[in-house]
Amino acid sequence: MAGSKPGSGAAPLTGRPWWGHPVLIFALILASGAPLWWPAIAPLTDLPGHMGRYLIQLDGGQTAALARWYSFDWQWIGNLGVDLLVQLLGPVLGVEAATKLIIIAIAMLGTAGFLAIARQVHGRIPPTAFFALPLIWSLPFLWGFVNFALSIALACFAYVLWLRLADAARLGLRAAVFVPLSLLLWTIHIYGWAVLCVLAGTAELDRQSRVRGKLSAAFMASCVSLLCLLPPLVPMVLRFGEGGAGGQPFGHTWFRFDLKARWLLSVFKDRWEVFDIASVGVIALVLVLALAHWAVRRTRSPGTPLALGAGVLAFLFLILPHALLGSAYADMRLAPYVLAFALLAIHGGSRQAGLLAAAGLTFFAARTTGSILSAKAYDDSYRAELAALDHLPAGARLISFVGRPCAEGWSVHRLDHLPSIALVRKRAFANDQWQASGAQLLTVTYQAAGQFRSDPSQFVVEPRCERHERMAITRALSTFPRDAFDYVWIIRQPAGSADMRGLVPVWKQGTSGLYRIVRTG
Repeated sequence: MAGSKPGSGAAPLTGRPWWGHPVLIFALILASGAPLWWPAIAPLTDLPGHMGRYLIQLDGGQTAALARWYSFDWQWIGNLGVDLLVQLLGPVLGVEAATKLIIIAIAMLGTAGFLAIARQVHGRIPPTAFFALPLIWSLPFLWGFVNFALSIALACFAYVLWLRLADAARLGLRAAVFVPLSLLLWTIHIYGWAVLCVLAGTAELDRQSRVRGKLSAAFMASCVSLLCLLPPLVPMVLRFGEGGAGGQPFGHTWFRFDLKARWLLSVFKDRWEVFDIASVGVIALVLVLALAHWAVRRTRSPGTPLALGAGVLAFLFLILPHALLGSAYADMRLAPYVLAFALLAIHGGSRQAGLLAAAGLTFFAARTTGSILSAKAYDDSYRAELAALDHLPAGARLISFVGRPCAEGWSVHRLDHLPSIALVRKRAFANDQWQASGAQLLTVTYQAAGQFRSDPSQFVVEPRCERHERMAITRALSTFPRDAFDYVWIIRQPAGSADMRGLVPVWKQGTSGLYRIVRTG
């Protein structure tokens, strides 16, 4: 194993302590998916929108109405992980069941991947590794970046394989295996491939420096070894040449360090601000204590290469813009994994190891319990709003408006893309699908909808806080092309004296309602 190689510094952890028992490890992996066992639709902000796209790709143009509104063109891009899995499982299980199964598996794979790295690097799972496990349920996952989360989980296993083949001196086999593996990981999501390149690169540089001694020689040898990870550059260059790179190469948050600090504080942002920020504080405390311990001992740990990889990712987090290669929140996505890999790098061999393990497991239990309760509450809100679909005819031309507050609080309602569930369940038109060149394979072709064709046209706010990407509810209801739609679905209507003439309510609940458009003259 990586930690047992000569010259690695600190001795590898040996034996199996109580916290490394296979039954406990299996229970932790199983529990990481528990928050999603009950909800019919995983309450992750963007996921309903993705589910709408999955339905269209599975339909394949067979439904006439969908074919009039949308087109789907399969292409090879670095963002297809869950899409391909749904294509495989969807015809058997249906979109909703297949998606639920896959998302639960992603959470469990992420936990298993973290534990696999810890065991490979240190020889056994150190007690501090348990503090990293709740980071699977971090903000990127809660926002529904599911292809991204799947790619990072699989990148963890790929990293373990990279280390094992190096320790076994099977470098030729490693090169042969990682050519197709790098392409597969890039296809799932470009970020997983990029993270693997960073982690494998730092590990290889460490290995070569111990073998060759001279840093320049080690660097050159590492570059040669990493060539097997570079095949994804070919489809990237080809797509760039075709004008399909998409996204914004430079965002307005390039050096907004205030926002970087916000992303770090928000890695657990879910429902309870004090609980979520305090959880970040717990992780920060563990990292500070580990750094202080290293400063006193100054002994080399088997986790040093992984710590270096976390440092490189931290640097990338600082310099990345908001949007890159068609992906928004490019910098935010890295924040939880910088913390996770730093935690997994901690050797954790001390007299207080048992106490640390108990504390880490308690932290995991507290965060998992919170995620279960939060997911249940969000699921209740989903079920309440989706009752409107019982009154919507199949194939309806539906325009949806989702109310957003003027000031974003800590707890987000996660209803942003619920309109796409009307697409999934009723084959109705949904105006919340994304249109991002190079990042999506779906195109909204319903020209009659005008500016209300796609995301973010579903968002509405009070008139006092209208801005470019958020239209006032009054303006939205007075300007949308009524001849292009049959029904209006308003989810949590913001305050404002909206003109509801010509809209007949067919279902109402609180500030939400489904309305039939009545045309006169």
